[in-house]
Amino acid sequence: MNYAQIRKYDVANGPGIRTTFFLTGCDRNCPNCFNTDYMDFNHGKKWDEEAEKEVISYLKLNQVEGLTVLGGEPFENPVGLLQALRNIKKEVSKSIWVYSGFVYDDLVNISLAREILEEIDVLVDGEFIEELKDLSLKFRGSSNQRVIDVKKSLENNEVVILNGYK
Repeated sequence: MNYAQIRKYDVANGPGIRTTFFLTGCDRNCPNCFNTDYMDFNHGKKWDEEAEKEVISYLKLNQVEGLTVLGGEPFENPVGLLQALRNIKKEVSKSIWVYSGFVYDDLVNISLAREILEEIDVLVDGEFIEELKDLSLKFRGSSNQRVIDVKKSLENNEVVILNGYK
């Protein structure tokens, strides 16, 4: 698994101040993708113990509210992502958001993807669609995308939108 960047502080990809990392690799080829460089699975650096330690050190800061994982496509790096999330959660207990072009309804039925969902709190799902672009939406670019409360969705066996993000 490769990553393109780690941001110590990010206020654009979830509530509060967050630490984010961007995985590389994506076969979706969505029209008007804003991270085309990150589609290449070989772009960036190998995720390793040092990258993990860096993210954990940032998450331990009091002002950082949580972690956000973006891409590329995080769910196209499932084995590495799952292990990284589990390792991070052993060290820090803060909210985890993941952005994906895939939809929850599909991911929840794929064994490895479901394991990832069980490790996170919020999934922002769905491809960005230019025709549905809406700048008034919080933490998403187009109206088809959803901000999903993953814990409640898994509990209720149906998609539950995070309170305040309809």
